[in-house]
Amino acid sequence: MKTLTWIGIVLAFGVIALGAYTRLTDAGLGCPDWPGCYGQLTVPSAVHHLANAEAPTAYPGRPIEAHKAWNEMVHRYFAGTLGLCIFGLFSLACWQRARQRGLALALLAMVVFQAALGMWTVTMSLRPAIVMGHLLGGFTTLALLWLMGLRLSGWRVPGGERALRRYRGLAGLVLVAVVLQVALGGWTSSNYAALACTQLPVCEGQWWNHLHPLEAFNPLSPPAENYQYGVLGYEARMTIQVTHRFWALVTALLVSALAVQLLRGAQSRTFKQLGWLLLTLLLVQLGLGIANVTLMLPLGVALAHNLTALVLLLSLVTLNYGLWRKA
Repeated sequence: MKTLTWIGIVLAFGVIALGAYTRLTDAGLGCPDWPGCYGQLTVPSAVHHLANAEAPTAYPGRPIEAHKAWNEMVHRYFAGTLGLCIFGLFSLACWQRARQRGLALALLAMVVFQAALGMWTVTMSLRPAIVMGHLLGGFTTLALLWLMGLRLSGWRVPGGERALRRYRGLAGLVLVAVVLQVALGGWTSSNYAALACTQLPVCEGQWWNHLHPLEAFNPLSPPAENYQYGVLGYEARMTIQVTHRFWALVTALLVSALAVQLLRGAQSRTFKQLGWLLLTLLLVQLGLGIANVTLMLPLGVALAHNLTALVLLLSLVTLNYGLWRKA
């Protein structure tokens, strides 16, 4: 069961990376149907192969782009493999009557919900709330798998570090702050607001006179046939970007405060390493965020920004588990 859990962790990380790559290459609608692609379950090998799969009238207004179809279908293949892995984990947990049955059930429910979100992402033409939910679901799935891996490994901090337990509330608060920042990042990406502000540290012009939070954060979004490339106006997108930046500052302060407390108060090498890791990831993430703006959202930098946030989240899950687990 332990081996299967770590296989699931690797698969989940790959699914999130592929999902981010699919989104950043505008391939979310590379296949206009679900779960197949233009009526077939195999990846089209060429445009003519794809064109012959269905009648031209089956998907009006959807130009056939084979490279985007590849991106989308490879992502689905990995997601399907992860789903089978999690189903295997749940079956093993029930058969062995393991203590992790509750966590395995939560994982199974999450992956089923993720499959539904993946379908709705396509059928609802990249509706921002669905896309952001799909992103958060992927992060949650990996976090639950990571937690299961920690439990099965019996990992704990030698000695328990009782003195650090007074920081459990702060650690939990930082975890919530990072999750909210990830959600804001997902909302920014799904509304194509990443380059709404091209200046630092906040935005160009008198941005404070043009904030429209009710429009920017309406989960229903304006009705549209297709949400690819966004449907919100500039001021709403600017509001999303400004909010993302301000919450990034709040999150950075909280992560820094937690890391400093770990470095000052920890006796064990494990917690000191976690403190340094948090600071390092924070600096890398801030640097990647600045590079996204100054370099106009290059693919490699944007992908690294997603994955660094993921590693930061897993580090905080590890830290919270360590602080709450008994010696």
